[in-house]
Amino acid sequence: MTPFATVEDLNNLWRPLKPEEQIRAEELLKVVSNRLRQEADRVGKDIDKMIEEKGEVYEDVVKSVTVDIVARTLMTSTDKEPMTQYSESALGYTVSGTFLTPGGGIFIKRDELKALGLRRQRYGVIDFYGTD
Repeated sequence: MTPFATVEDLNNLWRPLKPEEQIRAEELLKVVSNRLRQEADRVGKDIDKMIEEKGEVYEDVVKSVTVDIVARTLMTSTDKEPMTQYSESALGYTVSGTFLTPGGGIFIKRDELKALGLRRQRYGVIDFYGTD
């Protein structure tokens, strides 16, 4: 299956890729696109069919989300664990940090799934008073 975005889209929408990032980006685009297809399938939707039905605007949203996920993955360090927060102390010998994605890997944010219409809607009513 074809990816939802291209390396050229990454260059245009995010930043020009370094030569060593090109090959990794091509593979990530395929993998991320298929992950999005799988997420759509989990909620009973076909993302490729949704693109056909909803047209160019939805296609651009899918492309944007794909580029965001691939860019975030490319920014994630592959030779050490990336930290989003890090602190040190001196005489108390304290070091602490929060990892971006423990163990690495690709992750899709809830907001990205919501933008694609892939968040499962939940509804319900809590009856506090009961019925007579």
